[in-house]
Amino acid sequence: MKDDDLNFDKRHIWHPYTSMTHPLPTYPVVSADGYELILTDGRRLIDGMSSWWAAIHGYNHPMINQALHTQINQMSHVMFGGITHPPAIELCRRLISIMPVGLECVFLADSGSVAVEVAIKMALQYWQARGEQRFEILALRQSYHGDTYGAMAVGDPKNSMHDMYQNYLPSNRFLHIPTRRFGENWSKNDALSFSQLFFDHHKKIAAVIMEPIVQGVGGMHFYHPEYLRLIRMLCNQYDILLIADEIATGFGRTGKWLACNHADIIPDILCLGKALTGGMMTLSATLTFRHIAETISQSKAGCFMHGPTFMANPLACAAANASLSLLKDNSWRQCVETIAVHLSSGLAHLSLHPNVKDVRVLGAIGVVEMIQEINISQIQRWFVEHGVWIRPFRNLIYLIPPYIISKEALMILIDTISGALNQPENFIS
Repeated sequence: MKDDDLNFDKRHIWHPYTSMTHPLPTYPVVSADGYELILTDGRRLIDGMSSWWAAIHGYNHPMINQALHTQINQMSHVMFGGITHPPAIELCRRLISIMPVGLECVFLADSGSVAVEVAIKMALQYWQARGEQRFEILALRQSYHGDTYGAMAVGDPKNSMHDMYQNYLPSNRFLHIPTRRFGENWSKNDALSFSQLFFDHHKKIAAVIMEPIVQGVGGMHFYHPEYLRLIRMLCNQYDILLIADEIATGFGRTGKWLACNHADIIPDILCLGKALTGGMMTLSATLTFRHIAETISQSKAGCFMHGPTFMANPLACAAANASLSLLKDNSWRQCVETIAVHLSSGLAHLSLHPNVKDVRVLGAIGVVEMIQEINISQIQRWFVEHGVWIRPFRNLIYLIPPYIISKEALMILIDTISGALNQPENFIS
C-alpha cells in the first residue's frame, strides 16, 4: 500500500465515528492470521478487539475459508424472496437446535443493527395484529443497540453517541441502569423504580429491549443477573415482549453460550450477529416464538413487512455454518474461562493506579475504566508502536480478544495497557 493510497483514504473515505476534517489515524492492514493483524510494512499487531466482538476464531481460519471456497463455486448470492437454499436451511436448523427452546422462527438479515430493527418491527406488528395500541419500547439507560433509525431510538437518548438525533427519533421510555454489579449481592430495593414504571405504562409498551448482563458501547457495564430475571418476570406479569440483544454477547463471550443464561431466562425475541459468522462477513439472525410469528402472519398485512436484499446471503450462511461447527465441541468454553482467569489476574493491579476508576472482567471481556478521558489518536498510535491493536473509546480501555489467543499474546496486551497508563500524553487532562 502506497502513501498515495493512504492520502486518498484520508481525503475521501469516511471511517466509522471519524471526522472528515480532523480524521483519526488509520493503519493499513494487508492481511490477518490467527490473532494477528499484519500491516503493509510487515509489522504484526496482536488483536485485542476481535474486530468489534466478531472474530472469535481469529482470522483466516482454514475451516471457514474452505466453506466459503466451496460455496462461492456454487452460488455467491441469490435473492431470498420466493427462493430458498441449503446454507440458509442448514443454518436455521442449527440455530433452532442450539438456542433456547421455543425460539423456532428465524429471520436472517445483514447486520446487527438490522436485526434490532427487525425485532422492534416484530414487536410493533405483533401488537398491531392483536388490536392493541402499543407503540413504545422500553430500554435501559446507557444502552446501545446499533446505528440505524429504530436502533438509535432505543439507545440512551442523553448518554449515547446518538443524542444529536433525539429530536428526530421516536420517543421511548428508559429504565435506570442497575446499581448492583455482576457478582455483588442483590438488593430488592433495586427493583422498586422499574416495577412502578411497568405498572404505570404497561398498556403502551410493546416490548422491553436489553443487552443482557453486558452493556457494551454505552459504558461496558456488567449488571446483576437478578435484574434481568426480574425484567423477565415483569414482562410475563404485564404481557410485554422481551427482546434480548445478544449481538455482542452471543456465542460464549461472557462465559455462557448466551448472556441470558446467567439469569436463566428466555427472551421472546433474540437478536444475534457479529460472531455468528466467526467475524468472516456480515450476517444477523432474529429468532422468535411461533405464536408471535403466526400472530403477525394472521394480521391484516398477512406477512412480516421486512426484506433486505442480501438477507440469508449463501456465502454468509456458509461461513456461519462453519463457525457453528467450530463451536460445537464446546472447546470455546475452556478458552473463554482461561482468558477470564488471565484477564482477572493480569488487570487486577491496575485498580491501584491513581488514574483508574475501575477494573472489571467477565468471560473474555476485560475493561479498564479511567478517570480521565482518553486521547484516542495518541493512545492508538502508542498501542500500534508497541505491537498491539486496542481501540478504546471515551474513558474506557477494553479487551475482547479472539478465543484462540495464546496466554503469551494476551499477557502482551495486558502489559501494554499497563504501560499506556503511565504515559500522560495518552490522556486528556
